[in-house]
Amino acid sequence: MMIARLLAAALAALFLIAPAIAEDAELAKLARASGTPEIPGLKIVWLAPWGDVANARPWRNVIVHQTEGPAGSARGGAQAQAKTPTRRGVTVWVETDGTVYWAVAENLVPTHGDGANRNDNKYIDNSTTYRQVVRDNSIGVEFAGNYPDVTTGPTAAQVAAWQTLVKVLRARYGIPLDHVYAHNWIDYKDARYCEGCWLATLAKVWGE
Repeated sequence: MMIARLLAAALAALFLIAPAIAEDAELAKLARASGTPEIPGLKIVWLAPWGDVANARPWRNVIVHQTEGPAGSARGGAQAQAKTPTRRGVTVWVETDGTVYWAVAENLVPTHGDGANRNDNKYIDNSTTYRQVVRDNSIGVEFAGNYPDVTTGPTAAQVAAWQTLVKVLRARYGIPLDHVYAHNWIDYKDARYCEGCWLATLAKVWGE
């Protein structure tokens, strides 16, 4: 009787796990595509379509940023970034409604981060990030909307988009889970709030 119950529980678990595995496999396949793929769970505005992933920069990290712009500012920021890719900003912008703007071609490096100057182990062990996790090897994601109160967190729609987006970024570029960083974990930032920290922490929890 006990064996039968254990077998039934194991089969039930498999039924729950199998769809998730299939979904992740399909997402990983889409993440390696070219052009402007439709990715379930994301609304992406492609200002810079994907090319062959083999020609992308060897991105090894993800840095999560939050811009002090009002709701609706991600579109303008992404459009300005698309016109001048190397200006201060990032490759990917996320609006408060969850819309993702892919602004810059994968082989170009926007100016973001301040050189991984944090070496105090305040948030994480900085022994592997100090002067190492920099714009040249890190793809940046900017979440808009924490104006006028910089302590305002991301919206539910942004969090939902991030849950899929971080999987896509990691699958496309082969980025390990422990290489997803908040801006404030690697660079000195505004003391009023911890920029990107909650979102980066969520990514690690989801990936466990």
